[in-house]
Amino acid sequence: MKNTALKRELIGIAVISLLGSLFHFVFDFTGELAPVGFFTPVNESVFEHLKLTFWPTILYAAVSYKWLKSSAGNFLPAKAIAIYTMPVAIIVLFYGYTAFTGDSIVIIDILIFFVAVACGQLAGYGVLKMKPLPQQLSWVALSLIVVLALIYGLFTFFPPHVSFFLDGNTGNYGMP
Repeated sequence: MKNTALKRELIGIAVISLLGSLFHFVFDFTGELAPVGFFTPVNESVFEHLKLTFWPTILYAAVSYKWLKSSAGNFLPAKAIAIYTMPVAIIVLFYGYTAFTGDSIVIIDILIFFVAVACGQLAGYGVLKMKPLPQQLSWVALSLIVVLALIYGLFTFFPPHVSFFLDGNTGNYGMP
């Protein structure tokens, strides 16, 4: 189990990174269709870029579950840990380095995305290889994943007017 799980989580780093990179452009490519904005960034705010890890991780988890379900009783808690680790890593690393530089640097932002995906997948692997957790934690994990999906949708369409949600390029919040 551990070998299969580790391989799947490592493959996930590449798949999620690729999908996330593609998702960056989907909203514009579709002519800014509002429903697409639920799943992809609608502007250049830090908040919107967190979706680049969330939805690709959900897609990869749905596919990888087929291979891991029989040997990974901790699947949902592992995915919840991964899904919450990624945005936390992005936020900490982004605001950490911009506190020193005073501005964002695109190549560093891209590297942070890849590092965050790796951190999330490896954190998830750590939970997968643990002894089986109580089944109730799977329901808690699923609830936390659903809550985060709803937050991404809600704040895309009704963003608070704070800098975390501000598109520094346009001065807009949320949907264009």
